[in-house]
Amino acid sequence: MVVMTAKLSKKKLLGILAVVAAGILLLSCCMKGDGGAASGDDTAMENDDRIAFLSSFGYTVNGEPTQTQQIRIPEAGSEVFDRYNALQQSQGYDLSGFAGQTVTRYVYKIENYDDTGTEWFATLLVSDGQIIGGDVASSDPEGPMHGFARS
Repeated sequence: MVVMTAKLSKKKLLGILAVVAAGILLLSCCMKGDGGAASGDDTAMENDDRIAFLSSFGYTVNGEPTQTQQIRIPEAGSEVFDRYNALQQSQGYDLSGFAGQTVTRYVYKIENYDDTGTEWFATLLVSDGQIIGGDVASSDPEGPMHGFARS
């Protein structure tokens, strides 16, 4: 049997432990992929970011969402999913990779859509801090729905 010993001063031992702890911390941040927000944490995208996104389409929205909730994206292949995903694909999104997953749904009242007396709402679907889809819809149950760009 071979036994090896090494003599380390307390200062060197503390230095080595500090380097190892920093390495573990750096590795855990990199593995999360978003600079530290936990996977599935939709708060990584702040409210101001969502408002700025909607502003880029010319919408002025109320400062806070009227609704925030966790929803489950329907399974691919259902009629409802296919119709809604076709709308998403027309604006560069595709929900098929999120089918069956839970995401956060933010709904904002649009203040400047039109003067017809109908309220309009923008819905944003967010997963892991990224917008993955959404729509703009009239409050009228039979009213129109379209992508973020005005049609």
